Amino acid sequence: MKRSRSVLIVEDEPLIAMMLEDFVDSLGHNVAGTVDCVADALARVEEGGFDVAIVDVHLRGGEASWPVADALADRGIAYLFSTGGYTSPAPERHRNAPTLSKPFTMSGVEAAIDDCD
Repeated sequence: MKRSRSVLIVEDEPLIAMMLEDFVDSLGHNVAGTVDCVADALARVEEGGFDVAIVDVHLRGGEASWPVADALADRGIAYLFSTGGYTSPAPERHRNAPTLSKPFTMSGVEAAIDDCD
């Protein structure tokens, strides 16, 4: 069995965030928190206390989440992107990050979190 991880969810759609919380919990991990904008995500990254982050590529109002990914990478915290159709390539620094495509499945979430090892 894989080790239990503490997961931060960065997602602006409440129903999707709740589904991710349920999936993370069902997979035996802990939800460290859920935030819905870059400012809150950056504050939460600064606080730390989680092992991996699931970061939606586009947040409310078209806000790109690249600054969140930068902060996570700077601190050595594992992360993966979630997207419902992002087509442009990620910035070079983040091109190798695992990506979880919407609609999510339990096995997809599990594999994406496992890819953060």
